Amino acid sequence: MNQTLRSKCANRLREKSLQRIKHDLRLSETVSPFGVGAIVDIRGESLIAPDTSWWNERQSPEIHCERLVERLGPTVLREAPTHSNRAGKDTNGLLYWRFPEWRFCERCAALSRRTGRNRGKWTNKCDCGGALVPMRYVAICTKGSHIQDVPWFKWAHRGHDDGVTEEVRFCRAYKEIRFVRSAKSGEGLNSLRIVCDGCKRSRSLSELVLKDALARDGIRCEGAQPWLDRDQASACEHPLVAVQRGATSNYIAERVSALDIPEEKPQSLAIADAIRGHEDFHRVVSDNGGPKSEMISGWIADEVGTTVEEVTRLAAEGDIQDDDILTSLKDGEWAAFHKKLTSLGRDQSDDNFVVDSWLTASVPAFPTSLAGVLSAVGEVRRVREVRALKGFRRHSADSELIPADMSVKSIRRQVLPAIEMFGEGIFLQFDEAKLADWEQNTNVRLRAEILKNRRNEIDWAQRLSIPEARFVALHTIAHLLIRRLAHESGYSSASLQERIYADSSRPDRTAGILIYTASGDAQGTMGGLVRLGSPEKLVPLLLAALDDADVCSNDPVCIESDSQGSSNLNLSACHGCSLVSETSCETANRLLDRQLVLGGRDVPGLLEGILEEVRASSSRGK
Repeated sequence: MNQTLRSKCANRLREKSLQRIKHDLRLSETVSPFGVGAIVDIRGESLIAPDTSWWNERQSPEIHCERLVERLGPTVLREAPTHSNRAGKDTNGLLYWRFPEWRFCERCAALSRRTGRNRGKWTNKCDCGGALVPMRYVAICTKGSHIQDVPWFKWAHRGHDDGVTEEVRFCRAYKEIRFVRSAKSGEGLNSLRIVCDGCKRSRSLSELVLKDALARDGIRCEGAQPWLDRDQASACEHPLVAVQRGATSNYIAERVSALDIPEEKPQSLAIADAIRGHEDFHRVVSDNGGPKSEMISGWIADEVGTTVEEVTRLAAEGDIQDDDILTSLKDGEWAAFHKKLTSLGRDQSDDNFVVDSWLTASVPAFPTSLAGVLSAVGEVRRVREVRALKGFRRHSADSELIPADMSVKSIRRQVLPAIEMFGEGIFLQFDEAKLADWEQNTNVRLRAEILKNRRNEIDWAQRLSIPEARFVALHTIAHLLIRRLAHESGYSSASLQERIYADSSRPDRTAGILIYTASGDAQGTMGGLVRLGSPEKLVPLLLAALDDADVCSNDPVCIESDSQGSSNLNLSACHGCSLVSETSCETANRLLDRQLVLGGRDVPGLLEGILEEVRASSSRGK
């Protein structure tokens, strides 16, 4: 441990001796998309963000969100330091490392890890005066989520062709390697070559991207991140692959967010707490299903207002904790929204959770068939959201998770990058009885089973929500609304977020959608979204969203499809009708299906018949 700490101190001293170059990022970008472990391309330079152990805690204010910290465990949420106007010499900021270190000169084509110097200061220029450009390819580990430079000199002198002579094998012309473009060698990667002027070795980048190319050349994973010293690296036996520096697979962030609301306990949890807190409950547990337990369970059930079976079930199973952080967070949020919607009218509270609510059945203009499915609407005038970055993966979603805090102290208390945002939104609550009845249809269940089976066959996809019929339908409705709201609200589609509450496996079933906007700087609470939640504006919006989805530009291919999207995790849904910005979607544009909303091929849709009712009513009115 002492050696590791000394290495870190040495790194910090080395950084202090280098010239500090200031670049600006938006505050929200420090969590996504340029959080810990991400590569940032800015002003011709390529940088990577180290873990939070490199943050100056005095300059990084703590963000408080009890609901989120309670689920994450011993955690401190910290926000990156900010400033206004232009950054000065002493402006607080985050440390980013230059990566990849290998760069080539756009003037003389020299390829090296060296950095130019001008009057004793480090610059991003070659000795010839040309700008240094980062190499476009890096090496990432297929399972360990590690990333490193491609050792270009070593790679250029390897290979299995006849050109690898003794002179090439023992070449030491480290300063004579160049990155050149030559049309004589063909097009694409064949035209990009690494050339050594010392031994005259030349190798095309097309050889770099072949299967197991780096392994055949003897290049192994170092088992570390670029900001760590070699003595902090761990042994890694997984192979490396060469990928483009900006590839999306280089960084797969794992984030978790929570609404900062006065959390309400779901009814089932409140009853469970009352049962466990009853003075006679220990007698049921100790009797362990004996003759007295049923009698005592009846006394408890009568006092609490539940069933005997519920009391005996709790006594048998003990205290089971829910390991799903997001699901647990959503349970509390659903209960809070449900309580708000039971108090109809204008919300007079002055906290960070203000919701005006109304019932669809009380609005004469609401189509009867739609009011039977959508029971209540909440106009969320103010809501606070806290987003935190837990860690990241590379190459694939089933790779090892690298925590955002890699320090020794994180074992006791981790420090996670976070950001708080204030926004507004619209909450839609659907009728549970109607949903439950619709889910019992055989064709509906079979349709949802397609996505369930595909999700279960893919390891990384099992982190997505279970695509039961209600989730797929409500998720698709949320996407249709986001596409329509982007035209009407003044917010861009990427500024709108969704939160789907659709789970029939929970003790308290959920059936709702929250569409909201939240931003730490530019947008968030301008009123353009919440005003569309009023009855006279929401009804036309809902009908317009359904009308947009009724016919897709890719129909009939889209509506008849059972395999679309990433890993075929969409059914009848494509860019022409249902997909939105991936940053707006909880599942990155997966688990969508128009048929479960509008119907088709013997599958009754949740909102099927509403458009026909409105169109028929309009025809009679004319």
